[in-house]
Amino acid sequence: MIDLKYFQNNYDEVSKKLQTKGVDTDTLQKLKELFVALKESNAEYESVRAIQNKKSKEFGIYKKEGRDIAPLKAEVDKLKQEGAKLLQKSKELEEQLQQIALSIPNLPDDTVPIGEDEDDNVEIKRVLEPKEFDFEPKEHWELAQKNGWIDFERGVKLAKSRFAVLYDEAARLQRALINFFLDYNTKNGFTEYAIPYMTNSNMLKGTGQLPKFENDLFKVCEEDLYLIPTAEVPLTNLFYDEILSIDDLPHLMTAYSPCFRKEAGSAGRDTRGMIRQHQFAKVEMVAIAHPNKSEEIFDMMVQNASNLLTELGLPHRLVELCTGDLGFSAARTVDLEVWLPGQNRYREISSVSNTKDFQARRAKIRFKDGKKNRLVHTLNGSALAVGRTIVAIMENYQRADGTIEIPKVLQKYM
Repeated sequence: MIDLKYFQNNYDEVSKKLQTKGVDTDTLQKLKELFVALKESNAEYESVRAIQNKKSKEFGIYKKEGRDIAPLKAEVDKLKQEGAKLLQKSKELEEQLQQIALSIPNLPDDTVPIGEDEDDNVEIKRVLEPKEFDFEPKEHWELAQKNGWIDFERGVKLAKSRFAVLYDEAARLQRALINFFLDYNTKNGFTEYAIPYMTNSNMLKGTGQLPKFENDLFKVCEEDLYLIPTAEVPLTNLFYDEILSIDDLPHLMTAYSPCFRKEAGSAGRDTRGMIRQHQFAKVEMVAIAHPNKSEEIFDMMVQNASNLLTELGLPHRLVELCTGDLGFSAARTVDLEVWLPGQNRYREISSVSNTKDFQARRAKIRFKDGKKNRLVHTLNGSALAVGRTIVAIMENYQRADGTIEIPKVLQKYM
């Protein structure tokens, strides 16, 4: 959640930044009006309370002087009732304010390029040159059929569209990639976790999926539980409502998990193949960091994801997302896009984001800095999305006869 006090005191600056992330002016104006109404209601309540306290002190004087206290009692009772109504009004205004605030995205960092959508993203650099083929490279679904790796039809039969069954070498390749990613991350300072694949609504509010993106989540019937859309949710919320020691920062975490998403906003996109699935495997990186160190850790996480692709020999590029393409919780994001020769284009395979104190404020994750409690910064990133890595290996390592070479770094795992 954004800092509401900062928003109130710097309305023009904050509203201008939020509009670059697509927040409409009506919502911002509604927030401003609620701030004013809440301030007035609180002031009225405090005024009534002050008069009530002053009058209450007069009871002793009345008794000492032998005066009838009934009129005074009636006056105090009336002030109590008036105060209770004003207090209730303030609580209702506060609830309205908080509810709207939960739907407001994070402020973009000052370094983020201003733009409307992905067309305004800025390429940072490219890593490795795409391979020149002496034949027409096939797309991964053609290669999957030829090699007997992925069964899309039975995935639909078992569940519905956007589910697939991996078998034989593809199933082993998925397991090899998970192990490779986790081993690489732990060698580079991340602690491995095994986390639940379901989580409750408070945790999803903490990382920003609820309430705004409820339609993209799979909910467990008659339970306050949801299938996780990413391991970022349980990893970040491990420290929900906790005060950490400054000496323990940063917490660098990594975990494998299946991820479950309805992909509600992607109707008609990537309907063939494994690019956009309702269930997919991913290895995640999460950092809980001191605010002074989060940019340094952000750069490290981007480099870590890039190194994994380089180790696999997969050409890719780094792209800085513009304000209009930033995710809800992100203050800054760098996407890593892998080259797919079958599609003749780069496709996202990882997003690394610094949410600064946005998630920490929602999840109440703090650290002790002397006598003061401060909010941490939280960061997350894929290292990597397993299904898309399989797609990238299939297309980049295909041979003329349609068979697929396995990258050297994975051969020991298979």
